[in-house]
Amino acid sequence: MTNPASITDTNNTTYSNMTVENGLDNLLNDNSVLDNNLALNHNSDSIDDLNYATLTDALEQTVFESFDDGLYIGMMSGTSLDGMDAVLCQFSGTDSGQQPMRLLATYSQDFPPRLREVLLALCQPNGVRELMPSTDEPSHEPNSEPNSELDWFGWASKEYSEFASDVVNTLLQQSNTDSESVLAIGCHGQTVRHRPHMGFTLQLVDANIIAERTGISVVSDFRRRDMAVGGQGAPLVPAFHQALFATADSTRILLNLGGIANITVLPALANNTSNPQRADHQQRASEQIDSQQIVGQKIDSVVGYDTGPANLLLDAWTTLHTDSNYDAGGAWAQSGQVIEPLLNQLLEHPFFARFYPKSTGREDFNLDWLQSELQKFDQASAQIRYSSADVQATLTELTAVSACNQINLFIQAYENSSVYVCGGGALNDYLMTRLQAHLPYCKVETTAGLGLNPAWVESVAFAWLARQTLIGETGNLPAVTGANKGVVLGQVCFA
Repeated sequence: MTNPASITDTNNTTYSNMTVENGLDNLLNDNSVLDNNLALNHNSDSIDDLNYATLTDALEQTVFESFDDGLYIGMMSGTSLDGMDAVLCQFSGTDSGQQPMRLLATYSQDFPPRLREVLLALCQPNGVRELMPSTDEPSHEPNSEPNSELDWFGWASKEYSEFASDVVNTLLQQSNTDSESVLAIGCHGQTVRHRPHMGFTLQLVDANIIAERTGISVVSDFRRRDMAVGGQGAPLVPAFHQALFATADSTRILLNLGGIANITVLPALANNTSNPQRADHQQRASEQIDSQQIVGQKIDSVVGYDTGPANLLLDAWTTLHTDSNYDAGGAWAQSGQVIEPLLNQLLEHPFFARFYPKSTGREDFNLDWLQSELQKFDQASAQIRYSSADVQATLTELTAVSACNQINLFIQAYENSSVYVCGGGALNDYLMTRLQAHLPYCKVETTAGLGLNPAWVESVAFAWLARQTLIGETGNLPAVTGANKGVVLGQVCFA
């Protein structure tokens, strides 16, 4: 997939409105654009009796003539659990002469309060204990509430999928799009446990429900195939970043600020590299080289990994101490003062010292961890007085410092380098200011500068990953995840 000269995007910068590109109705009525929707003429021959050379050959006989060009829906609900985003995209093959990707419509919806409460509980080990029925005797009524962690997992999986289906159907309705025009939905699901060191990851979603409620095939379970070949199962978005954003004349670094912060380093000429999944980074990772040895290193393949917490801690602390569930624009943090000794203590978390590939989540960084660190700090520094706003300022600095420490490993002062920020953190003006302060040799801006609204980057990525699955192309980057080979990701649930 080549890089777009420009990417059509909506101008929406909020999470509450629906936007549709002008002329979408004409696009959907244009048979030359949607010629991939030709249905298979059914006959008496059984598909099982046919011999297909490739997975793509077999898939193309199911519903559509081609999976390369056409409409896809991407969905994302991240670690911050602030809601579910959905996008409608049109992808074009490299030989079509059209833009490789066009963002046609977007929609976002907050989680129902009860579902969000349960999802948050499931993200913490034994977190559902507070949700258990108060009675000592378990109820055997068929309609009673779940009374075990597995029961809550099953309940949340169904509710999440019903909610996701409603989001998709609203997107289709408000964009005047027929479900039969969409090739597939890429739905990542909700990560409730990510344990790469134990070799597993759990995403909560039931693709069967979404396929049934929407009438569209669903690709899900993206991470576990990468883990099956030795990878971390994360991050998966760098492959999309490379396909859409790499450029021949400069190093670009994508910083995603969701619940967790992660970076993608796209070196100059990365999109022209004959083998972008070189094994040298895997070798470095296996040897656990001290990060100080690679400051300013020249790289010729994509690098990507989690750098630490972002909105996860910022939102949790804001919710605990204010009437809001997020720090709008970072104004509250900006009113406080960074507590330098506390910042240094938080940076001692072992995750920050690990070499890439690495990934993290609520298992490592959560409100309980923060409060335990504050207790430790109070015991060691009883003479220091601080406010809750000071803690918010310190957490914002933790996000900025931990991300920039990693970004600076790949930047040299004399090079043409840029940092593009996406995710909810891109709307935090104070955090953006702190990032720029720690990256003096780079211009820091949002992905709007590349033509794609920062709010929708991850959702578009999962639409792209769904397309990769259906055309039988790899979706992981071994140099990023640590896998021993590139593989086709995801499970397909046909409508």
